[in-house]
Amino acid sequence: MDLEALRRKVHDLYAGEREALGPAGLHALLERAEQWQLAPVLAAGGVLVFPHAGIAECGHQQAACVQAALDSGADTVIVISVLHAFTAEMEVARQRVSAGGDPSAELHWGIQGTAIAGPRQEWRGDHALVTWRTLWDAEIQRRGWLGKQTPRVLERYPYLSAGKPEALPGFAELARVAENAVIVSTADSFHHGIGYGDDPAEVHDMDAAGLAHARAVLEEGIALLGEGDYAAYEAHCIRAKSDARDAGPLFHALRPQVRGEILELVGSDACALYDSPAPTWVAAALVCWA
Repeated sequence: MDLEALRRKVHDLYAGEREALGPAGLHALLERAEQWQLAPVLAAGGVLVFPHAGIAECGHQQAACVQAALDSGADTVIVISVLHAFTAEMEVARQRVSAGGDPSAELHWGIQGTAIAGPRQEWRGDHALVTWRTLWDAEIQRRGWLGKQTPRVLERYPYLSAGKPEALPGFAELARVAENAVIVSTADSFHHGIGYGDDPAEVHDMDAAGLAHARAVLEEGIALLGEGDYAAYEAHCIRAKSDARDAGPLFHALRPQVRGEILELVGSDACALYDSPAPTWVAAALVCWA
């Protein structure tokens, strides 16, 4: 698989989805998000986790987290994101660490993101927070807050935590900032179907039964992460094809008291991304960690 071509294709698909929605569609997502009032969760030290799959399917979930962050009263919002392996070097490093290698020996080991200097800047080309940024700007405009002071947003992208997020370079500084900040994170914690390499004889359709199966898998991971068993959680992420193997342990290490609950779960079709037959889909979940 050409990883760079896939990265570009994801961005192109996202851009097409945003264009199809237009300003009115974005506004509708923001209005729909008002069914949840989640600012108190963040203000009390909880974490909200939103998906980064198709905006039409789960943009309202992302918007709910945008609104919660803006209404939390915090001066700083930390967004802990997935960092996808869109280079061969990153993917090989991931494989070495998964096989028991020392993450500290890898060039990509650490935390990338806003205002962090250094040679590792792969986060700038990642797609995970593209929709988040779009909805953040749209909500500020919708509220008439343009030109007003809004919370500082720090994007943080851990890589190769290997079940030990506290050992990541930059963790201590992030923990210091997190003491007076609110935290949101993103994850697509269940990728499934033919396009993701699953056995065609064992795949689940993106229907009620398939979503029930996805929920069971997600709840297994939520339980492991809530217990702080990061090594077992990483193994779970590999089985579930979850991209949260670094982001999840990092936010939980910063807020170890929280426990997770799925607020909403929807399916997002991914056939076009992989030019694959159905079923090929992602379970997009809004998860409240309080």
